[in-house]
Amino acid sequence: MRKLAFGYSTGCNLRCEHCVAAEDLAAGRKMEHDRAKEIIVAMARAGVGGISFSAGEPFLYIKEIAGLVKLCSQIGIYTRIVTNSYWAKTAESADQQVAELKKSGLRQLRLSYSRWHQKHVNRDNVLNAARSCQKAGIDYFISFVTDFSAEDDQYEQFLREHDLTFFPEPVIYAGRAKSFKRRRIVTDYQANCCSMNPYLTPDLDMYACCDAGSHFQQTNFFYLGNLNHNTVEQLFTMSETDRLHNFIRTMGVSNIASFAGMKAREIITYSKCDLCRKLFNCPESLARLRAEASRLAAWRR
Repeated sequence: MRKLAFGYSTGCNLRCEHCVAAEDLAAGRKMEHDRAKEIIVAMARAGVGGISFSAGEPFLYIKEIAGLVKLCSQIGIYTRIVTNSYWAKTAESADQQVAELKKSGLRQLRLSYSRWHQKHVNRDNVLNAARSCQKAGIDYFISFVTDFSAEDDQYEQFLREHDLTFFPEPVIYAGRAKSFKRRRIVTDYQANCCSMNPYLTPDLDMYACCDAGSHFQQTNFFYLGNLNHNTVEQLFTMSETDRLHNFIRTMGVSNIASFAGMKAREIITYSKCDLCRKLFNCPESLARLRAEASRLAAWRR
């Protein structure tokens, strides 16, 4: 099943230090609503079965997003909204918002949470949003963004004390977080395979990676094209037939890095996204991997 991160708008009411946004997008860019509906119908025809409304803060345009969610529900597309929970200041306001989304057919809320988010949004907002999902019967999970430092222990403990469903996710050192000092990660050797769900921007550009693909500016490795010039099917096919994209999905970036000559002890000090950037945002490294794709394909256990 094809899935996609749908960037309806880049506008956000927060400016968190760790955000992958490269510049201040408080005003942001926004997709035309009627065009968004046309694209969603085209995606259903192209076999897209899941859409995650993300990019900026979707609740800034929640009435329009709710309309898109309803359309998705009518044509059989699973929907998720990624939010910072600024709107859930009270249990009552959270219940009302979530109940309306339930009527529209929303299937899941992903609640962003971190020591950086919570400088701007009270952590009780996240608790209110999660509890409202439980009451309404909407699936939820909390995306706990962390750099795995002791500073995050209190934030994790809050989630555990309230028995909330959460998953730790590493900081991506891109955008505003590019200036962060990268922490060394030393763990068991992991393949670091990635499903690489595409990301559609409000300008209708599509990237093969929904995390930091748009930041690979040295090579544009993940850029697929624009929906003003290509069909949904064509853009998905570009990634699905790219040999290196498929190697990331199947053998993983750690094994590709080993093939490229990186020492094993160096590989384990990188997070998945950082390692991917080292390999594929370097023109020389990318050119070599493209040239040796057939040999890489045979280089497996």
